[in-house]
Amino acid sequence: MLAAQQDGKISFNRMQVGLRLVGLKEAQQLNANYRHKNYATNVLTFEYGVLPDGTAAGDIVICVPVLKREAKEQRKDFLCHAAHLIIHGTLHALGYDHLKPRDAQHMESLETLILAQMGIDNPYLMTEK
Repeated sequence: MLAAQQDGKISFNRMQVGLRLVGLKEAQQLNANYRHKNYATNVLTFEYGVLPDGTAAGDIVICVPVLKREAKEQRKDFLCHAAHLIIHGTLHALGYDHLKPRDAQHMESLETLILAQMGIDNPYLMTEK
């Protein structure tokens, strides 16, 4: 997450993230319990801040059936979409959000930069496949 580290939103020297892959029922339960939204979302992030040793910490939950459905509906490669959701969740774990248009644009630009470094196309551009 060098791009996020260089962005300077928060100061950290390493990152520790747990990744959990879940089904629809567990994703819906987690989203209802923690966000008070009664549906399965594609990615849910728990941000724990920066620990005293400089480690930014968080957990990311990916709902695999939603990931699969979105990839198919949006005509995206499954693994590329999975990478995008993990990066999206990681940025949330670092304190980024997309509640305001300016913040969304900034977060999306970091996502596309990181994905480009991985050889993955901009997920926000609609293309024919």
